Amino acid sequence: MTADATLEARGLLLDMDSTLVNSEAVVEFLWRGWAEEHGLPIAEVLAVAHGRQGWATMAALLPDRPVELNHADNARMLEQETGIVDGIVPVPGAPEFMAAVADLPHALVTSANIPLTEKRMGAAGLPLPSIRITAESVSVSKPHPEGFLKGAAELGLSPDDCIVFEDSEAGIEAAKSAGMRVIGVGPRAIAFTPTAHVRDLTQIRIQAAPTGLITINVLP
Repeated sequence: MTADATLEARGLLLDMDSTLVNSEAVVEFLWRGWAEEHGLPIAEVLAVAHGRQGWATMAALLPDRPVELNHADNARMLEQETGIVDGIVPVPGAPEFMAAVADLPHALVTSANIPLTEKRMGAAGLPLPSIRITAESVSVSKPHPEGFLKGAAELGLSPDDCIVFEDSEAGIEAAKSAGMRVIGVGPRAIAFTPTAHVRDLTQIRIQAAPTGLITINVLP
């Protein structure tokens, strides 16, 4: 299913980077430096990095590397990322989308930590959902479904009542593993067979019924 679809849910779970916030340039800049340090092709690194926590990306690329070094690099890169706001902008349609879901059950489910989440959403001029599942909330990274399952639990909903908005392979895999339908956002997502796909959030229209049912119209 791609464009021109209609889906129904009772809650929405939203990824942040490349789904609501365009941070691609910053992400690529930082991972390019890490890739050069370790003699890895940047394309190989970026194919793994999107959607995962940094330490999990490093572990996947360098499985024999001590985990404490991965966590140290992750902490250093998070500090760098949090200090960079130039070029951070909303994905097209994200402001209108967030306004449409403001009074509906929704949660942010991101691999970023709290400081980075707050900085990027603020830089993009987007409101922070009251329910946020961040790196601090989980014991494992996407593609494990823990984050999305926690998001659904915080909303008081079952997985099949939720629709996920995601851009990455790791995120889409996590959503599917959680038993959730997923709308893929952006050009990267379509390769990972989401339930529906949009180029950006301008193709989404949200309607809510008094019964609590949320209708998501995916426009062509």
